[in-house]
Amino acid sequence: MKVGIADTTFARYDMAKTAIRELKESASVQIARYTVPGVKDLPVAAKKLIEEEDCDIVMALGMPGAAPKDKMCAHEASSGLIMAQLMTNKHVIEVFVHEDEAADETTLAWLAEQRTVEHVRNVLDLLYRPERLTQRAGTGQRQGFEDVGPIEGGISSGGH
Repeated sequence: MKVGIADTTFARYDMAKTAIRELKESASVQIARYTVPGVKDLPVAAKKLIEEEDCDIVMALGMPGAAPKDKMCAHEASSGLIMAQLMTNKHVIEVFVHEDEAADETTLAWLAEQRTVEHVRNVLDLLYRPERLTQRAGTGQRQGFEDVGPIEGGISSGGH
């Protein structure tokens, strides 16, 4: 299997370094990296990794800023990543850490590291153990911060 890593120079933390380290420690996969300037460049990077580098899955790593313009750019990038998935029939796992998700740089760095590591586990589960994802369906998993857990009640929890 081959995992593509698309990352940006705009990010303030090297999430690709974390992803590559975690992938190498956790599995025997080939890795291809493609670095672009910003998040809006990630969709084509992901598509190129799939089509030109023959990647089975791609992680798109980005760190959008806190300004309204940055949030709009992140939304546009997310739409492009979805389009890349549909055009290639391959997963592109978006791993964005928004600068305003943390109150200080230490917490922001921790979040970037943690979210990347947890998404590497998702990538490996998608490739090798998809049943693990099915087992965790509806359990309120969150990458980076603490999981929120499932909502109890409803029809599938024993109601009518």
